[in-house]
Amino acid sequence: MSSATPTPTPTPRPVRRLPLIDVLRLGRPSDIWFKPALSSVVSVAPPNLALLALGRLDLAMYTMAGSLCALYAHNRPYAARARVLAWVALGMLGGLALSLVAASLTRDTVVLVAVGALMAAAQKALCDATRVGPPANVVLTFISSASLFAPQTLGQIPGHLALATAAAAWAWLVGMAPGLLRPHGPERRATAQALNAAAAYAATDGTGDGHARARAAAAAAVQAAWQALPSTGSRSRSRRALARLVIRAEVALAAPADADPQRLRTWARELCGSGPIPHTGETAAATEEILGLDAEADAPHRSWWSRLGPLTPIAVRTALGCALAGYASLALGIGRPYWALVTAASLYQANVTLTWSRGVQRVVGNLIGVLVFAAITPLAHTSGVALVLACVALNFGAEALMGRNYWLGSICVTPMALLVTEFAGRHPAGELMTERAVDTVVGALVGFLAAVAVTNRRAGDRIGHALAAVDRTRERAARLLAEPRPEPAALESARRSLAAALVDLRATVDAASGEWWQRALPQERVVLTEQSAHRTLAATVRRLGLHTPAASTGRTTEDARP
Repeated sequence: MSSATPTPTPTPRPVRRLPLIDVLRLGRPSDIWFKPALSSVVSVAPPNLALLALGRLDLAMYTMAGSLCALYAHNRPYAARARVLAWVALGMLGGLALSLVAASLTRDTVVLVAVGALMAAAQKALCDATRVGPPANVVLTFISSASLFAPQTLGQIPGHLALATAAAAWAWLVGMAPGLLRPHGPERRATAQALNAAAAYAATDGTGDGHARARAAAAAAVQAAWQALPSTGSRSRSRRALARLVIRAEVALAAPADADPQRLRTWARELCGSGPIPHTGETAAATEEILGLDAEADAPHRSWWSRLGPLTPIAVRTALGCALAGYASLALGIGRPYWALVTAASLYQANVTLTWSRGVQRVVGNLIGVLVFAAITPLAHTSGVALVLACVALNFGAEALMGRNYWLGSICVTPMALLVTEFAGRHPAGELMTERAVDTVVGALVGFLAAVAVTNRRAGDRIGHALAAVDRTRERAARLLAEPRPEPAALESARRSLAAALVDLRATVDAASGEWWQRALPQERVVLTEQSAHRTLAATVRRLGLHTPAASTGRTTEDARP
């Protein structure tokens, strides 16, 4: 068996093609699709029904601003979820306050569109930097932009903010309530996803069809699992048990031919239930000294504000696209330019290609949603209760379907947004449908053109930085491997740093590959660096003694390849 590594052939500069049909394909629903869907119902329905009973359904826009905070952080452990939901609520209330003040000081739509565009850019940058999502910045921008065009006086603002604050507090309680029944649910799900992804990669033996995509997905899932495990209480029994399972997923990632995919999937299935955490077969002492969890908890992490710099082109795209979309809507005589503004804000992803895909999904979903609005409007207009219940049902449908594909969820979001405008008074259905359809097309078209106009040529430079980071962490691991008796905790720390650097490299390459007006990317160097790093990872696994013996998995040692 030859140990020579085949030299990859140079990758030609890719031809930029914009997908169309593929972006509409449906994916599998999220494992917890019902959680955000039910949370949205429980958080939205009581405040709206209370306002209906008081005869003040016209104030529902302000309670919904707070209620929609319940859509966030469902994948976070509860300690982290409490903090994230609090920050989301503060961000929502801050954006709402700024919008209400601006709306009370001026009715100049040109000024209001500019304010909305700048707020949308700030919300996009902050959500991307802090990795808050889904639904990230879109809901925040929807609330703040709609509030800009609501008639307002300075004296009304405290009362409206009080309503939003009360609803946000209720949403926080709704988001935290499941922790009373299953306090470790998010960590268990993240670990199960890492095990399943590692099993999918192990099934390829590291060389089969689709192994590169499976390896990248497994690496990202393992990294997400480590981030889901709370840094506090690192000595708890459940934390240690889950950590050992994540280590098994890492072992399969580093040495796929030595892993047993079926065993990994069995562990994942057991984690998804409510039973005890499955045991990996080792004693706690067997992995205690190499886990290094306490040291990892004390290690410095990259601050969110340090990630704002690379997001500058995305923020500029958002500000420019939202402003131009809003002004185009005004030029066409549309009375609600914030619809076009929000459409543009919803498009911007990591690169131009993904932005195009989101634009196609948005247009298709919104146009079908307009037709759904036409079908349900007669029923919703029968009474105030019917109107509120229709919005609640659409809210549930949006969150239940959004994970399958963005356009499918938009089919429910669009009629829901149109019905919300009916809370303050009835409008001609034909007028609402026409304006929404026109604003959708205008916002998507202008927003995408802004993304093309604002180039992000520095995306290629970040690949060089990511490659250098992988090289540094690989050399550190290699130096430890060269020692006669390296300290297990240090070697384990080096292995995890290398794994994290590889995940960052792959994400950086994928983002840069979808940008236009980009010079040729160093694809050959990326492939060679990834191959070398994965060989080093496999070597650290074997040096630490974590790999599963080949005999126990029914495979021969000749099948094991780094």
